[in-house]
Amino acid sequence: MSSSAPPASAPRPAARGPFAGPGEEGPRCRRAAGEAVLAGLLVLLAYVALDWYRGVPSMLGMTLDGGVMVVLALAGTGLVLVRRRFPAGSVLGLSALMGLFPATGLLTAVAAYTAARQTEARRRRATLLLAGLALAPLVCFASAPVTGLGGRPYGLVLGAVLAATTVLVPGLVGTAGGQQDRLVRALRERTAAAEEARRLADSVARMHERSRIAAEMHDLVGHRLSLISLHAGGLEMALRAQSPELREEAALVRCATRDAMRELREALGVLGPLGRDTGTDALTDATGTRADIEALVAESRSGGIPVEFSWEGDDLDARPARVRRAAHRVVRETLTNVHRYATGAQVTVAVTHTGQRVEIQVRNGAPPVPPAASTGLGSGRGLTGLRERVALLGGTFEAGGRPGGGFSVTAGIPADPADTAGSAPGARAADAAPAEEGPSGTGDQPKPSRRLGHFQRGLTSTATGLLGLVGVGAMMLFGVVLVDKAKPTPAYHPFEPRVGMTWEQLQRVGISDYDVTRAAAAGREPRRPRSATDCMYPWVDATAKGGRLQIVRYCFRSDVVISIDRFTVPVVTEPQPPRGSRAHD
Repeated sequence: MSSSAPPASAPRPAARGPFAGPGEEGPRCRRAAGEAVLAGLLVLLAYVALDWYRGVPSMLGMTLDGGVMVVLALAGTGLVLVRRRFPAGSVLGLSALMGLFPATGLLTAVAAYTAARQTEARRRRATLLLAGLALAPLVCFASAPVTGLGGRPYGLVLGAVLAATTVLVPGLVGTAGGQQDRLVRALRERTAAAEEARRLADSVARMHERSRIAAEMHDLVGHRLSLISLHAGGLEMALRAQSPELREEAALVRCATRDAMRELREALGVLGPLGRDTGTDALTDATGTRADIEALVAESRSGGIPVEFSWEGDDLDARPARVRRAAHRVVRETLTNVHRYATGAQVTVAVTHTGQRVEIQVRNGAPPVPPAASTGLGSGRGLTGLRERVALLGGTFEAGGRPGGGFSVTAGIPADPADTAGSAPGARAADAAPAEEGPSGTGDQPKPSRRLGHFQRGLTSTATGLLGLVGVGAMMLFGVVLVDKAKPTPAYHPFEPRVGMTWEQLQRVGISDYDVTRAAAAGREPRRPRSATDCMYPWVDATAKGGRLQIVRYCFRSDVVISIDRFTVPVVTEPQPPRGSRAHD
């Protein structure tokens, strides 16, 4: 019976809520609640701004019932909350809603911006924006008589202006923002890939250098073991006749030496092919001594490189082989780079040997002729190998450009590195560097720094969004004012009373009897028509011309005007107009 537990099922990703955008999980209710409050404030501010412009009260939905306006505002808030999950439905729904209730125009701008920014397909994005541009004028055209805008052509023009300011402009801005986001994301991915490639190249360079060091160790230790084996064999032959009892001990030493050589080859074989220096550059017991370094300098001089050489302190012939070989490698690799990338530049090689440390510094100036474009600056793997070699000895290595041009390499190597140099701080730093670096090569930032960065970016985005909404609101109000000012108005025809009108028609336009005017006309008016049953003396202009007052008299028969007479009377008093009366000359 098997005791193994069944494999644990992989955790399912959280369901994407109606308020979540692409790549987001969870309901996002807290963010949706905050956006709902902001959406309500935007609708209220747009309503107040349009109400401030008294020339177009019908645009505010004044002809709509208050409850209907609240329902429309809530519908607009719901549509703007789901704009990330359903961008097309949000834009089209708010475009249609704006034709009925223009105060939701700012919400339409928010939805259009978000939809255009997160929609990557160019054709789909263009179709969505064009549909929103067409839907708002059509709904405004169809609902103009119901909402009190007046004529349908006027509603069509108003809807077109609203659509242009709240759909087209935010959509174009969102398109540019989306392209920038995708470009930045692509650049980050390319940077991460390049950084990963660089780390892999550095790792290969380190392994190559370690393989080279292993080959050097194999050659050195193998040579010593070969000598021991050779002397042990000679000793075995000599003791065969003189001291047979010691012959077995000599044979044991020879066999142990042979086994040690075999085990050394097997141990180093796990590193793969061992990189060796061959030919004139083969490493020997004299490698790294003063004579060897001077030979490298002389070789560079013969190649046309002006090199200045200085040595301070004792020779390195008494130092361990790995120290001497590290010094040889630093000088040789640096001079090789000068030959490749700075031909003709002035070079200075300085070696300082103190009692405890070996300092090597190689500097070169700017080359008189810039290197060819195909040469570039090299792969940098040679310097990576040098850094690895020096770090394994517990030393320090620095390489970089100089302020005035050129390049500088500085290495500090312990004169007597301990056997545990591989665990020295320099070696640990070299081994840990690839693991500690993040995708960008700078390492993971602390959590407080990341939180502060997120907060700053969020604050900047919020401020930018608010400024954008202010701009869209100003454009929308300006467009509404222009459309209203361009609205044709019927020609004004002043009211002209005429014979045949009724008493009620005159009173409807503000013409009514005034006792002061009747008293002023008493005894000074012309004769009334015989068939007149009554007369009306409305308020007249109190300004006397030539000391006489202009009076108009309407005479009726059965409430129908049969005579309109105009005459003047001497000014006696300063009459006051009745409230709500209309003056007549």
